[in-house]
Amino acid sequence: MTADLKERVLDASVQLIREAGLGGLSMREVARRAGVSHQAPYHHFTDKAAIVAALVERGFTLLAERMEAAERTGTAAQRLRRVGRTYVDFALEQPVYFRLMFRPELTDPERFPAAEAAGGRAFAVLERLVDEVTGPQADPGRKDAMVTMHWSLVHGLATLLLDGPLASELGPGVTRGRHVDDVLSLFLER
Repeated sequence: MTADLKERVLDASVQLIREAGLGGLSMREVARRAGVSHQAPYHHFTDKAAIVAALVERGFTLLAERMEAAERTGTAAQRLRRVGRTYVDFALEQPVYFRLMFRPELTDPERFPAAEAAGGRAFAVLERLVDEVTGPQADPGRKDAMVTMHWSLVHGLATLLLDGPLASELGPGVTRGRHVDDVLSLFLER
């Protein structure tokens, strides 16, 4: 029951943030939406920051699991493209998590190290693939730059599709998916 309570609180928090934004998150409203007493969330979370950190951890864990699944088969270039698509798809499917995950001011790594570790797990997928694409003799500085370049591409594309001008230009569906695939293919052709 206690693990169920934690999940209910987190699910209610996601719903509340989706509807009212982060500013609308309150322990009392989360409890009401979860159908528990106003004190029940405190059994797992000391405050709102702890809920947000748990959501960041959960988001990065979900993203890492999807990215790890996408990197399992194919050439390194095919897997890198597929992982990029997975990243963009995650952002579009899970906007609440995506918007929280990349706001470092929301999660103190010293207070919530599990959230940072989950982020590191997702980032490690990209590092592995870039390392494989560039080869063992590649300059470490160049590898770091390539990791940043690939991350910037997929993160920027996801942000433009989620909150930027591409959101209105390319609605959900085949057109948007085709555009994402085209961008990733062009980028990896270099």
